[in-house]
Amino acid sequence: MAETRISITNTQYILEGDLEEKFILSGGSGGQNVNKVATGVQLRYNPRQAATLSYELIVKVEKLAGHRLTAAGDILIQATKYRSQEKNRDDARKRLVSLMKEAAKPPPPKRRPTKPSFSAKKKRMDSKTKRGSVKKLRGRVSDD
Repeated sequence: MAETRISITNTQYILEGDLEEKFILSGGSGGQNVNKVATGVQLRYNPRQAATLSYELIVKVEKLAGHRLTAAGDILIQATKYRSQEKNRDDARKRLVSLMKEAAKPPPPKRRPTKPSFSAKKKRMDSKTKRGSVKKLRGRVSDD
């Protein structure tokens, strides 16, 4: 039986078997149900142990994860937004996939250095010369 894949790019994906889910009590609204049923989800994923990701993507995702990255190298995502366990599970997975897709984006193109044209340089120098001559004409007033 083939394992389910969660696609990130055309060539890179996450295997569902690599995800580790733990269900936790979820705070917020929900009445007495909050204290009895574990509807929150704690999703762990270690990109270093994934054979389906490139090294560059792993480095970028770890940088983007920030405080969600544990000392063991796991990305930890908590989802307690909804009252239902299934919705929280989907939310956690969507957040992980969006983090991975953000890391997979290519970097923006760098600025190509350009030089000002000859006419632009000439125009600039002419305006500076004109401004300088105006200032020179201001000179001191004589005591005639």
